[in-house]
Amino acid sequence: MEAQDIERIVIAGAGTMGYSMAQIFARYGYQVTIYDLAQSALDNAATHIAQGTENLVADGDITRDEGDGLLAHISYTREKACFATCDLMVESIVERLDVKTSFYREISELARPDAILATNTSGLSINELAAAVKLPQRFIGMHWFNPSHIIPLIEIVRGNETSNETADIVRDLARAIGKKPVVVQKDVPGFVANRIQFAVLREALHLVETGVVDAQGVDDIMRYGLGLRYACLGPLQIADFGGLDTFHYIASYLNAGLCNAAKPSPLLAQLFDEGAYGVKTQRGFYDYTQGRDVETTRERDEAYLAVAKALGEL
Repeated sequence: MEAQDIERIVIAGAGTMGYSMAQIFARYGYQVTIYDLAQSALDNAATHIAQGTENLVADGDITRDEGDGLLAHISYTREKACFATCDLMVESIVERLDVKTSFYREISELARPDAILATNTSGLSINELAAAVKLPQRFIGMHWFNPSHIIPLIEIVRGNETSNETADIVRDLARAIGKKPVVVQKDVPGFVANRIQFAVLREALHLVETGVVDAQGVDDIMRYGLGLRYACLGPLQIADFGGLDTFHYIASYLNAGLCNAAKPSPLLAQLFDEGAYGVKTQRGFYDYTQGRDVETTRERDEAYLAVAKALGEL
């Protein structure tokens, strides 16, 4: 099988990432079925997809006929029979190893032997999940990033038994839907993006905790300095432009002073214990009460979209 042979896709899990992925696949003409055990989750997904499609029409991104066609490409079910006929399944259920392994033990028996099974996990071991999969050579990580309709990156994460054919098909499929896939050749905790993200977060929190800079200051440094660079060049190419001799000299004295804590930072732990989880609870490092959660989310999406368009990714 090749990427162009994929026609029927099942998205397992009707949460935010699930219905977002479904909408993207449908927009590119794939027949998509969203599976979930809960009817309420399916109803919520259908509502969000309909609203998202209306927004695309209203903004002129697609015509009314295209919008109707997109909706016609998506169906919803609580029946596991959908797994028996799909070419590709992308799983986005709860991020728990026990739940996912139980799911794969059952679903991999139902799926056709040539169907590809992909997980959208953001950090669980591909190899541990693959141990529950019948024919693990067709199993792979396909890690999308939220908001998936804007962020072009997809990490394609190989397990020890993932075949070259499976990796090639999923990579080519990601390209076919306008994404920027990166093949991660080894299954390591957090894959690549989250390892880099949490290395940055660890140092940022350390600088705030030790009084070097406040939260707004560290975020501004990323937004108006490093973030602008990283939007255009990766860290290794930035080092090439800065001079590897210079970076070597700096690393020789700076690395020893960087935070290398193995546990979550005290500041992060304190907010966690207080139930301050960020936007979802309207309090984190910033205050999101009085409608700031909705406003900030809108501003974030507009900024992401503007950057993506400026880079020619959308």
